[in-house]
Formats: sequence, C-alpha cells, structure tokens
Amino acid sequence: MKNWSWLIPAFLLVTPLTSCCPSGCRCGSGIVDCTNLDLSSKSLPSSFQPSTRKILLNNNKLENIPNGLFDRLSELREVHLQQNPWQCDCNILYLRSWLQAQQKRDLYRDVTCITPEQFKGRVIMYLTEDELMTTCQYWYCNLAMVSQLCLFIFIAVQGILLIFVILSLRRFQRIAREARRTAKELQQNSESYAYDNIPLYNYDRTT
Repeated sequence: MKNWSWLIPAFLLVTPLTSCCPSGCRCGSGIVDCTNLDLSSKSLPSSFQPSTRKILLNNNKLENIPNGLFDRLSELREVHLQQNPWQCDCNILYLRSWLQAQQKRDLYRDVTCITPEQFKGRVIMYLTEDELMTTCQYWYCNLAMVSQLCLFIFIAVQGILLIFVILSLRRFQRIAREARRTAKELQQNSESYAYDNIPLYNYDRTT
C-alpha cells in the first residue's frame, strides 16, 4: 500500500492559495486575471491575495474603484484598468489618488473618463481635485433638497398631530362641561323632588 501522507502538507499549502482567488477570476504566480467578467463596481472582489503583484481588470463595467481596495497590497506593482466606463465624479477620487502615486504612469495614460460629458476622454490621474469636487455639488444639492423635503414633511406631520391634540382637548373640555352641567341639573332635580315629597302633618291643638 502506497503512503500518501506526504500529500497532506502539500494540499494544506495549496488550498489557502487557491481559495483566496476571487470567484470567476484566474490566479497564479501573483497575477489575478479578472478580465472580461462584466464586473461592476458593486460586484468587484472586495479583496485580493496579499501576495498579488498584478491585477487585470480591463474589459469590464467598472465605473469606480471602492476606497482602499489596493492599499493593503504591498506587493502590487500594476493594475490593468483599460476599457472600463469610468465615471469621473466624487467616487473616482480614490482611483485618481492611487494612480498618481504609481511609478509606472505610462501604463495608465489610457485610463480615461467616459462620463460626465465635460470630462469625457480625460486621463483620470490628470484630473484635479477641484474639478472632481464640482461634480459633487449635484449630489449635495440633491441631498439638501431631500433633507428639506423630509423636514417639511416632518413639520407638517407635527402640525397635524398638534391640531389633532388641540381639537381632542377642546372636545374633551366640551364633554366635561356637558357632564358637569348634566350632573348639576340632576342634583338640582333630585333636591327639588325630595323637597316636594316631604310629608306634611296637621296637628290638632286642644286647649
């Protein structure tokens, strides 16, 4: 009988490496290939192997990169990001900062914006922070509008509740007055009835 016990350590070493590979991607020799998977910013893997040196994300549907995705990959040297519909707004700030910190900048000269229209065709790492912050104003305006609408609804509901409480109190006061008046009338009628039914006695006086 052959001794296969030597395979157990090898299996334990290989299993963690393969299990860390993101679903659908192909991994090996420090390279994670996630090309042509129709990945969006929401379906993008949340983490990669710490030993990853190269990530291929080209030909997907990425609009931005989640904040901090590449920060813990100390061995990472390059990420292929071409052929993605990058949306250059507030959410692209992390990717822009990461690209500007890379040494191989030539690799990212064709990573360009698709939307909005004013940034279409612009290289992401050359966008200024002030330019991107202007796209955030729409988001802030919408948030302010929603906040004001919620505040208006809240005040309106509070006003309706206050009117309901006031009307309820007035109705209760009216009922209380009616009850007191009815009780007083009943008491008066009871006293009058008792007085009218007092027996009268005739006394014959003899001398």
